[in-house]
Amino acid sequence: MLAGVDEVGRGPLAGPVVACAVVMPCDARAIRGVDDSKALTPQDREKLALRIRERAISIALGAASVKEIDRYNILNATVIAIRRALGRLAMTPDHVVVDGNPIRTLTIEHTAVVGGDARCHSIACASIIAKVTRDRLMRALAVRHPHYRWENNKGYGTADHLLGLASHGMTPHHRRSFAPVSQLSFEFTLVQQDATIAAFLDEESQ
Repeated sequence: MLAGVDEVGRGPLAGPVVACAVVMPCDARAIRGVDDSKALTPQDREKLALRIRERAISIALGAASVKEIDRYNILNATVIAIRRALGRLAMTPDHVVVDGNPIRTLTIEHTAVVGGDARCHSIACASIIAKVTRDRLMRALAVRHPHYRWENNKGYGTADHLLGLASHGMTPHHRRSFAPVSQLSFEFTLVQQDATIAAFLDEESQ
């Protein structure tokens, strides 16, 4: 029994990183159409996610919050999300396969497969579930914060998102350790300092 693991959301300026662990039946045929989630349309991902959930032996999700990303950095936060996903599986897999390179700090025996979301069925299934889950979350957050167009960019640094940052500033869902969010925070601090100095000089001149 292999647990395929993948994560989504390392690169965005906003939102959590989400990991998924999936255990598929070892004696069943692969689900037709399952592939790297990035190579699929949103509609195909939604349809395949339903089929994966119907067939999987166990599926579990884990996430690391924006605060954890800013505190521990994105790589360590990704490991936190993966550990949470694996820890929530309803059964203990015989082995774990992850997308990408070996994760030294994972402390769980695993095999890393470069390009695994396009080469390994269980990793691809995990990729799809993680992507669908995070996209739904970002669409929900977009309703509360419409200026950043997260329903379209899912938190990535698109022109619309950067325009929203420039005009409306940061939200609690922005990663302050990420540029250009960190740069915006720095500029805001300078503006505050300039305003304080200007007020002081104005008082002195009187």
